[in-house]
Amino acid sequence: MSGLATTVDELTADVDGVLLFTTDQSTYERFADSDLPVIVVGTENAVGAESYVSLPLEFSAPSERVRFGIEGAINQGLLGEDEEIVGLTQSFSESRLDTVVRVRTDEFTQTGVYDLFVNSRADAEVVRDVFEVAIELGRKGQKGKPVGALFVVGDAGNVMNKSRPLSYNPFEKSHVDVGDPIVNVMLKEFSRLDGAFVISDSGKIVSAYRYLEPGAEGVEIPKGLGARHMAGGAITRDTTAIAIVLSESDGMVRAFKAGSLVLELDPEAY
Repeated sequence: MSGLATTVDELTADVDGVLLFTTDQSTYERFADSDLPVIVVGTENAVGAESYVSLPLEFSAPSERVRFGIEGAINQGLLGEDEEIVGLTQSFSESRLDTVVRVRTDEFTQTGVYDLFVNSRADAEVVRDVFEVAIELGRKGQKGKPVGALFVVGDAGNVMNKSRPLSYNPFEKSHVDVGDPIVNVMLKEFSRLDGAFVISDSGKIVSAYRYLEPGAEGVEIPKGLGARHMAGGAITRDTTAIAIVLSESDGMVRAFKAGSLVLELDPEAY
């Protein structure tokens, strides 16, 4: 066991802080009296930690969880941009810590994923709800077949002014919110047709079937992605909205803000 103990000691030696992914009080209390700063990261602060980063989605990959925790901690001033940290999280168990990650905070390029949720014009809960809808669509598709979809979230007035209808708007006189349970069924049905969904800052579905008309100049998207992603990127450059895109070709969910791709998720991993 000496080799294992040595390796663990090397992983945790001389670090500047701990990112603790837990909702278990007893686990937190084992670290709370440590000389190191302990930052709890989770979907809720169930342990009452003083230093806490809210995790809006259950990122399946430990690397994405740690990345989000680092960006959130730096954004809140809980970590510096050149510190050595250990992340303790779960890979195989939902109830106990089983993965140790050591990383310098400057090894992660700041992607803007934390900013996407916390500093977007739309409420963070609305952004999360739209992601959940897109992920659900990505998993199940429409009648077993893959579908693509584009959700433009926030700054709905400007988005409507920079787009035109492709067909009638089924949400014109409705008051449906993206967080309503029935919305998954409705959006799955309407996702078969072309155009973007426009969603307000507070989560109201303003329109479906919108053709976005911003110019594509200056917007760069990864090779292999098409018009839906280009339109999503461009509308976020010209407005304060964000765009969440489900790709029909590869099934990935991507998010754009300020004209840049800031997040990519695989629905099958959730």
